[in-house]
Amino acid sequence: MISKRSLLCRSAAATVAVSAALVLAACGNGNGNDASAGHNGHTAASPSASAPISQGQHNAADVAFAKGMIPHHRQGIEMAGLAASRAQSAEVKKLAEDIRKAQDPEIKTLSGWLTSWGEQVPAEGSHSAHGMAGMMSPQEMEKLKNSSGAAFDTAFMELMIKHHEGAVEMAKTEKAQGVFPDAKTMADAIVTAQSAEIEQMNKLLGRS
Repeated sequence: MISKRSLLCRSAAATVAVSAALVLAACGNGNGNDASAGHNGHTAASPSASAPISQGQHNAADVAFAKGMIPHHRQGIEMAGLAASRAQSAEVKKLAEDIRKAQDPEIKTLSGWLTSWGEQVPAEGSHSAHGMAGMMSPQEMEKLKNSSGAAFDTAFMELMIKHHEGAVEMAKTEKAQGVFPDAKTMADAIVTAQSAEIEQMNKLLGRS
């Protein structure tokens, strides 16, 4: 009897051990599958969800704003640069200088954003691109360069109003569609400053 009991105990112990091993193995496989699912599911989604943060929380609208405003500002600065030697009105000369001082630093800031985002900064001279809001045609720029005195003042303000209106339009699009906080802040500043300058130029032109 002792021999049989011993045998039964040993057999039972072996059975328990095997069962335990199978249970542990099953649990291990279940955990492995869960981990795999988690990595491919929630874990995999995390980098995607955090990607905009690591890239500066920017989107396509922010990139378009920066790439468009750089050549737009460059042309504005080119136009403003003509006033020093061609304008007759002291108010026009000061306005042109204010435009230059405001837009040159913004170009540097916009270029820095594009570089940090891995985007290409528009090349010098790209302001000749067609279709950009408020941009002067080569013919308009040539006419402005060939004018002076009161004629320059009038042409400059008329063209700059158009130019500013284009910039305000671009900035409003950024405010509505962009997500990069600094770009939206700049866009807001552009809307405020250039809208005020449009009003100032209209007054100087005798418009209501």
